Amino acid sequence: MTYLEVVFRYGSLPGESELRAIDGMREVYGIQRVTFNEKERTVLVLFDASRMKQDAVAKLLRQAGIDVREPLALA
Repeated sequence: MTYLEVVFRYGSLPGESELRAIDGMREVYGIQRVTFNEKERTVLVLFDASRMKQDAVAKLLRQAGIDVREPLALA
């Protein structure tokens, strides 16, 4: 397993239904952690890169109703 972190900027704040969908996303094999930073409007996802790619993570977030924008480079 190779774990990677990806951070996406998002537009509108997620509501209750989006956060419930994120709980379901955590059940997807390969997703380890999803963390929101409301102040910076970012979402960090720790995932198994041997199971999925960054694009698949973004797609899962969008399916959950998150207004995902561009990925950010981690320092």
